Amino acid sequence: MPGAELVDSSTSLLRWIPLLPLLGSAACVACSVAGWRAGARLIAPASVLIAFGVAVASVAALLGLEQGQAALYDRVYTWIEAAPLSIDAAFRLDRLSSVLVLIITGVGFLIHVYSVGYMHDDEDEARYFAYLNLFTASMLILVLGDSLPVLFIGWEGVGLCSYLLIGFWYRDLANADAGQKAFIANRVGDAAFLIGMFLLFWASVDLGQPSLRFVDINGMAATLAERFPAVVTAVCLLLLVGATGKSAQIPLYVWLPDAMAGPTPVSALIHAATMVTAGVYMMCRLSPLYVHSEVAMDVVAVIGAATALFAATIAVVQRDLKKILAYSTVSQLGYMVLAVGVGAFSAAIFHLMTHAFFKALLFLGAGSVMHAMHGELDVYKMGGLRKHMPITALTFLVGALAIAGVPIFAGFFSKDLILESAFAGGHYVVWIAGLITAALTAFYVFRAYFLTFEGASRVDQHTAAHLHESPPSMTMPLIVLAILSLVGGWVGLPHGVLWGNQLDHYLQPVLAAAHGEHHLGGGTVLLLTLLAIAIALASIGVAYTMYIKSPGMADRVQQKVGGLFDVLWNKYYVDEIYEAVILKPYMELSRLFWQVIDARGIDGAVNGLASAVGALSESVRRLQTGNVQAYALVMLVGAAILLVVFGH
Repeated sequence: MPGAELVDSSTSLLRWIPLLPLLGSAACVACSVAGWRAGARLIAPASVLIAFGVAVASVAALLGLEQGQAALYDRVYTWIEAAPLSIDAAFRLDRLSSVLVLIITGVGFLIHVYSVGYMHDDEDEARYFAYLNLFTASMLILVLGDSLPVLFIGWEGVGLCSYLLIGFWYRDLANADAGQKAFIANRVGDAAFLIGMFLLFWASVDLGQPSLRFVDINGMAATLAERFPAVVTAVCLLLLVGATGKSAQIPLYVWLPDAMAGPTPVSALIHAATMVTAGVYMMCRLSPLYVHSEVAMDVVAVIGAATALFAATIAVVQRDLKKILAYSTVSQLGYMVLAVGVGAFSAAIFHLMTHAFFKALLFLGAGSVMHAMHGELDVYKMGGLRKHMPITALTFLVGALAIAGVPIFAGFFSKDLILESAFAGGHYVVWIAGLITAALTAFYVFRAYFLTFEGASRVDQHTAAHLHESPPSMTMPLIVLAILSLVGGWVGLPHGVLWGNQLDHYLQPVLAAAHGEHHLGGGTVLLLTLLAIAIALASIGVAYTMYIKSPGMADRVQQKVGGLFDVLWNKYYVDEIYEAVILKPYMELSRLFWQVIDARGIDGAVNGLASAVGALSESVRRLQTGNVQAYALVMLVGAAILLVVFGH
């Protein structure tokens, strides 16, 4: 059972995993100040590579421990000591965090290498690598943190780095605004996260076990649910709000599509492989708490399913290649949250892992296209690029097959497991939403592939004359990620096939089992799998027909659905609604406070007091005439008054 009391194996190795990229970030700052761009180009990837090596060594040590729930524990120092609150700055590596640590450092290193080629001509390259290393360090603190407060340090760190990296080209106002949007949306979620953490600590104090360590929280989860059921539900929902900010779920997803304003490797690292999965990881980390609140689990499942379907419908009509992938990310994160909501925690982590491979691949593939197209992202201005960029095209195709859920590719196994779990748990509405999302996913990703790489070229003559494949520093990471997108799902084969689901077996000791967990018969599983495959292949066929075989069909369909297309193109007008309902009233209220309370009240009181002192000073000043005779007269009158008063 997760959370059971165990003696962790003490080590001082874990601190070096986040410390190495942190030191790399500091070194890159020094390189930026010194103007030594080549130094940052070397130091940043090297620091993450060494951290990956330390992570591999740590995971090897973890696997050497006998018990499945055992972990490596690294206590650095006492951070807070204010009874009854005691928090150590400590890191803990168990089977769950080990998966994330390898993804962050492994995929992170590939993205750093890709960035060497992508950012080669940028004058602020050293600053970029400083931010990228700092982000990597923050994400590692988040997943290795032994307690909620330590996790929250990393949580806030990735939020800050997201702001810095999204608005990296801050001289463009749109980029700066996108960074601010991400920062503010995440702060809303973080406020709820903090309230949930405070409420959880209060309940633990009342229980007589004051602690915010994950092992303690999970260990007392059943007792907390028995004594304070409403509190447990409230805590889970508040933490969910925090997750909707980081993991871009309804209603706080709006920042992620605009985050494409940052450099493309940033999109691959932050918005595909790491930061956006923080909310999913946090809920899985607290899975023993979540399973004790049926209400919270249902809300999580509905939010995930709604987000998955909602974002997929928007992605279907986008023209910007990175925007298609951005809404795809929101949708795939919805799949992960859906899995958490139906109690399939290992399936959520499985999809988190495969998504890191194929979505990083797709984003980096989009960056490679941008590199060749001089920044162009409109897929309707592309076409036929496979002839000029064969490696990019082939690797992008592998990523598309993976996310579409085509058999043997990584996304097929994780997506299928989520849908199977939803159906097995009786969440039929959620399952249908997931199935429709799968169909839309296969359609929009192959729409993007066909419009970009196949068919007749729509590239303007000047750009077409300079089309070329990206340099090896960019294509090699694509090849490695393509291989991972192919074989990465083989660690989670269906039960009874070859070695079965080894990832589920690996994670079982540290994740809770959903109450009332059901298992489907082999025939039902086969039927569900065949249905999912048929839907994916049919959607790919529709995309091929509309954009390759009969190119004019897409325009005819658009004309027929006119109004619906406009709604999808304008993203359901959510940004406009938020502006009308939240931003404008907030700004008007702020202006009212400024004019009435600040300008007239506070400033009026301060200025009024100053005016009163000035008027009094002016009156008193008139007594200072400079006339000696007048001063003598005043002294004489004063002396007379004293004689009258005290003479008796």
